[in-house]
Amino acid sequence: MNYRTRFAPSPTGPLHLGHAFSALTAFDRARARDGTFLLRIEDIDRPRCKPGFEAQIYDDLAWLGLGWPEPVLRQSDRLDAYAAALARLAEMGLTYPCRCTRRDIRAAVSAPHGPAGPVYPGTCRARPMAEAGPGDAVRLDMEAALAHLDAALPGFTETGPAHAGRHPLDPAALRAAVGDVVLARRDIGTSYHIAVVVDDAHQAITEVVRGLDLFEATPIHVLLQTLLGLPVPAYHHHRLITDDTGTRLAKRDDARAIATNRADGATPADIRVMLGL
Repeated sequence: MNYRTRFAPSPTGPLHLGHAFSALTAFDRARARDGTFLLRIEDIDRPRCKPGFEAQIYDDLAWLGLGWPEPVLRQSDRLDAYAAALARLAEMGLTYPCRCTRRDIRAAVSAPHGPAGPVYPGTCRARPMAEAGPGDAVRLDMEAALAHLDAALPGFTETGPAHAGRHPLDPAALRAAVGDVVLARRDIGTSYHIAVVVDDAHQAITEVVRGLDLFEATPIHVLLQTLLGLPVPAYHHHRLITDDTGTRLAKRDDARAIATNRADGATPADIRVMLGL
């Protein structure tokens, strides 16, 4: 099978050196395997996404020496595909509408914090999808999802240096640390979790290259892939680029933006050296 990977930034701010490391890592892995590197624009959070930031993504990546097939997939063009995936899970009886706010969840229980946020206490779990309204989020009923798979729980292969090997899904961990994860936010009608698994399948991605901070979210994605009958790619979670205090870089840190380094006279080769590439 032809190797295919992707870099999938959100146009909510300028790309920084952490983005450069991720994009270059994915591009280099594809080139070393005579494969394909794709660019995807994850712009489902429309209020925060800006056309100027999207244009800057193309400019910065091209300056780094990266190339990709056209046209670029933009998630805002694929809302129908995400809605179809949600409808399929609803038909399987695995979702329910939720009207709870973050404040409601915090007030209901001192919940542990998992990769998708505070573990939901199940306040709305008994509500049927027929009651869903425009003010509701949609959640996965984790217990029902695990029961649906029964003994056929999948796993995934990790190729990154920190957790290399085969990782079977752990039902107890999914219950305790993930719980009834949100599959569709009330403001955008979908979620990162649904969009990413649907798009990775649509683009025939064979290895997902992304930061180590997303390793704990991978069981959510593998569970959804299995429920939806989608292929499970390999995953490569790479190290994170941090500042002098060890804090992961954020888009608001303009001093480490690719564009700032360009303006200061850095070359693409300089960026690779700075990143240890």
